[in-house]
Order: sequence, then C-alpha cells, then structure tokens
Amino acid sequence: MNGEPLRIGTRSSPLALWQATWVAQELRQSGQPVEIVHVSTTGDVTTGPLGEIGGQGLFTKEIQAALLDNRVDIAVHSLKDLPTEQTPGLALAAVPVREACGDVLVSRGGFHVDTLPHGAIIGTGSVRRRAQLLHVRSDLDIRDIRGNVETRLRKMDEGEYDAIVLAEAGLRRLEMAERIVHVMDKRIMLPAVGQGALGIEVREKDHRARQAVSVLHHPDSYHCVQAERRLLAELRGGCLAPVGAWGRIEVERNLLHLDGIVISGDGVQKISAYACGPPEKAEEIGRQVASQLIIQGAQRIISYARNTGGRG
Repeated sequence: MNGEPLRIGTRSSPLALWQATWVAQELRQSGQPVEIVHVSTTGDVTTGPLGEIGGQGLFTKEIQAALLDNRVDIAVHSLKDLPTEQTPGLALAAVPVREACGDVLVSRGGFHVDTLPHGAIIGTGSVRRRAQLLHVRSDLDIRDIRGNVETRLRKMDEGEYDAIVLAEAGLRRLEMAERIVHVMDKRIMLPAVGQGALGIEVREKDHRARQAVSVLHHPDSYHCVQAERRLLAELRGGCLAPVGAWGRIEVERNLLHLDGIVISGDGVQKISAYACGPPEKAEEIGRQVASQLIIQGAQRIISYARNTGGRG
C-alpha cells in the first residue's frame, strides 16, 4: 500500500492515545502510512457524573463528526463507548483481538471485594459497577470518580478512596498491571458491553480505509461483541445503563456463550439470562438473551435507572 497517509482520529487521553498508536503501528507494519489526529470530545471537557452529563456518545460523537467531515479517515474507539445505533454514513470496519474484558479492584490495602472494610469508600463512575458492588456489599460507600486512569489512581493514592474499580484492559495497555489487586469474578462483576475491545470506524464508502483496517479484524472478538451489542440494542439501554454482558468463544465446540444482566442502581434487583450457539449467529444469541431479560422486567429497571441517574 502507498499514497497519502490515512488520518487516525483519537481522543487525547493516555489510554486513547495508546490505542490509536497501536492501530497506527499495526497499519504501518502492513505498509499503510498513517498519521494521528487529536479530537476533543464532550466527555473529555465536562465534569460531573457521566449519567448526569447525559446522552450516548460522550466520547465518540466528535470523532465521528470528524470522520463525516473528512478531517480524519479512521476513528479508534473503546468499543464500550460506541453507541449500538449505527451512525449513517459510517461503518464499524474492524474489531481487533480483544484484551481481557473484566473489571479489577485497585486498593491501597490490597483488599478483595469480600475483604474490604465495612463502609469502605469505593470510586467508580459506572452505574453498572456501582450496582453490582452494592449487590454483594450493600455496606460499601460508593462515590463517583472522573478522570483518566492515572488521575483516578492518584486520587486513591492520596486517600480520597479506599479502592477504585477499573477495566483490566486499560491497566494492561498502560503497562500498569502491577496495580491490579483483584480481578473480579464475572459472577460478581459482569463487564460492560464491548469492554476490552476496540472498534475501528471508517466512512461507509471509503474503500481504501476499509481495506487498510481489515488486516486488524479478529472474527472471534467481533462475534463476541456483536452478541453483546445486539443484547444492549434490543434492551434500548444505551452505554450508561446498568447492563452487563459477557460473550466468549468456546473453541473446542465452536460455541459462543453469552451472559447478560440488568441490575437496579441500588443493587437490590438483579436479573440474568444466558444463551449460546454458533458464533455466526451472534446477533440472534444477543436477541435471545435480551428477550429473556425483557420478560423478567429489564426495561422497567433500565427506565427507572435512567430517571434517577442510576442511583435508584
């Protein structure tokens, strides 16, 4: 490949830059010249709890606008931030190999969830994490936290929090795996939809960019997140809803397994569902799990969480 460099649009946080730099390196190795373009997003320049800022696409809309305006050719997103509703004119062209998708507890005292002191102060900006923690430890004092990974770690180290919850993938990508104290069991903490995966978006009719990023596509990772995203879309939940999902491939039998939960913001009400099938039926598997959750009252819980900012 040759010609003009393809422009990669990214947020400027250290983790977003790591992700864009990784994509750039992979594309350069395949012979494709690229350059990185920084794009500021609403989520980067506002403060306060994410649920109160409102709306989907807090970390993606401006990058998508840059794509549509031809200011960039490739957008690199954390897939958990990308709304499930497709933006007209854009296409999700590649999902690279997924990093570990779980959540981890980072604490000053080396605690696990079950050994945290009574009333410990835990920092998280996620309604999903807050609700699942309260489901197993209703005594915890869970407070909002914003900022990039480094900022959150500093706040904890300075004593504002006894522990914080972060994505395992982010710490590993930033070479901070030594900070991980406890990788939480999926039975306690189901991940966010798309967590640990990257989504590479291009203009729908930009065949050059689409072909260039195709070398990064990993079908198994794509099928897993496809099932999770279909589940979320069917629930009409949005990326800030108290929804957890975990898709994974059982290689031996070539089966895609999908677990899903919806949980009230106070952790009291929790409903769960499961389905499995061939990976190429990912969307149907997502629909099956969503249907089971809807029958159990998922949309009432999601609607109430949305109206109460996730606290109810």
